[in-house]
Amino acid sequence: MLETPPQDTVERWLWDYIATTDLGHKLEPPPLPRRWEVEPPVRRVAWPGRPAALRAARKARKFPGPGALQHVLGRARIVHTFVHHELQAAELMAWAILAFPDTPATFRRGLLAICREEMRHMRLYADYLRTCGVAYGDFTVRDWFWDRVPAATTAAHFVAVMGVGFEGGNLDHSERFARLFRDAGDVAGAVIVETVGAEEIRHVRFAAHWFRRFTGDLDFDAWRAHLPPPLSPIVMRGDEMNQIDRVRAGLGGDFLARLAASSSS
Repeated sequence: MLETPPQDTVERWLWDYIATTDLGHKLEPPPLPRRWEVEPPVRRVAWPGRPAALRAARKARKFPGPGALQHVLGRARIVHTFVHHELQAAELMAWAILAFPDTPATFRRGLLAICREEMRHMRLYADYLRTCGVAYGDFTVRDWFWDRVPAATTAAHFVAVMGVGFEGGNLDHSERFARLFRDAGDVAGAVIVETVGAEEIRHVRFAAHWFRRFTGDLDFDAWRAHLPPPLSPIVMRGDEMNQIDRVRAGLGGDFLARLAASSSS
């Protein structure tokens, strides 16, 4: 049984955010306390609270193809997926702060800043859905990241899988989907996707920096060894890699060449 953090602390705010089943709280949490807990224990939360409005999909659903994005409903479906990705990212940044309390304060404060930015991304996407006549929860969701990321046993494993891995892959997907939205004539949607993608560069840079701090270097083989099994680098990149933004995020040429050549084996 995990010990609940004290009231009016950052840790309690994070704990409540993960645990809440109130969708309004997930989208717009209460004001953040200023006080951090003194010497908090390790708290590895097993699973997040899920609002009743969010219905779990029974099986994986393929992303809509480019043709489907020519239609409003097709774009709404993909953005609905993006909202839920951002929710999981926010929750898992909160999870890592609670799970790794012995890490440097600058690391945990950086995770908190990213957590709050992921929440803002959620709101941007949720607002877009409303312009399409869709609400968050109208389609099923999958907690794919929650099924995998909490297997991270150290902070180095966490930044490897969540930051360098999944958020790095999001740089590829953001570029692709922004282009597809523009091709469909949806400039407003493309701008939102581009905005989120540009801000994710900082998230990947943060993860790359701390992976180096924790392990000594961002070597491809060391990074791959920090991915919780059975995850492979191939699920952490798009078919077309966004080399420019990945370099801006601090990923080197040799690392990117190895990532581009990676397979599921």
